[in-house]
Amino acid sequence: MKYTIATLASHSALQILKGAKDEGFETLAIATRDKASFYKRFSFINEVIELDTYRDLFKIENKLKQRNVIIIPHGSFVAYLGEDYEKKLEVPQYGSKKVLTWEGDRLKQMKWLEESNLLLPKLYNQASSIDQLVIVKLYGAKGGSGYFLAANQEDFQKKIIKFKKEKYIIQQYLVGTPVYLQYFYSKMENRIELMGIDRRYETNVDGLSRIPYQYAKSIDMEPTYTVIGNFPIVVRESLLPEIYAMGERVVAASQKLIPGQGLYGPFCLETIITKNQKFYCIEISCRIVAGTNLFVNGSPYTDLVYNEPMSTGKRIAREIKNAIRLNRLKEILD
Repeated sequence: MKYTIATLASHSALQILKGAKDEGFETLAIATRDKASFYKRFSFINEVIELDTYRDLFKIENKLKQRNVIIIPHGSFVAYLGEDYEKKLEVPQYGSKKVLTWEGDRLKQMKWLEESNLLLPKLYNQASSIDQLVIVKLYGAKGGSGYFLAANQEDFQKKIIKFKKEKYIIQQYLVGTPVYLQYFYSKMENRIELMGIDRRYETNVDGLSRIPYQYAKSIDMEPTYTVIGNFPIVVRESLLPEIYAMGERVVAASQKLIPGQGLYGPFCLETIITKNQKFYCIEISCRIVAGTNLFVNGSPYTDLVYNEPMSTGKRIAREIKNAIRLNRLKEILD
């Protein structure tokens, strides 16, 4: 039986589909009409299906199932299909849908990370308890948009008004270096792999940070945290044992919290490294993240494991191919 790897034409679709083609799969990009011509220029994409809106994906599911399509989710799925898309999607998807419900609920995220024995920033249940600088984060995968800082309860109340009834958490703002750890957990091989490490360019906070203090103190501008790009990092080697151990503990905790499924495939721990070289985990993303686009030809860390270029997109396709070969495909599709 032949399978086709498909995804929404956005976010990390190019490396997902290139990796799938490199592994011998037919590839399909599901695009809106304004983006279709862009994706048609790449020879590793066998077909581009054009839709009026991404939500029209639900209207063509039967056709996709007849073609043995396997969907690879990424960060744009929630943004374009809705926060509960995984409950509606009937096409086989790589990865656990139950894990995504834990990702989407920030309080459940924190419980999971706490069960993983990771260091976490302090959470505030109510604004009246704010006693230091905090960062307020909306629920959902929105690329950092909607985050804001608050110094105290009054500052919080003034800024939260524009977000109306949206759900949020109030988290201690940690001073340190933001580091995003990209992992892959293989069910077929029962091992954690480090795929790459990155930082993010965020607007306009990165621009504000470049303004000398004598000028910045007179600017009345609220920093924003919308991600517009990524750049690679290689950490000091002495930090790697803890990085691998953190990933292993997160997977092990997920298997206890979500019996029979747990986390597998690509995921990312978003961390802050403090001055004493401690990792504090601020978020988890339970699917491929855009920072992996840096490593279409592999990273320094995949080079240590594979004697070939290995992107996260290609690693997903390799896992699916191995599962087909071992007659274990049902174990990794949901």
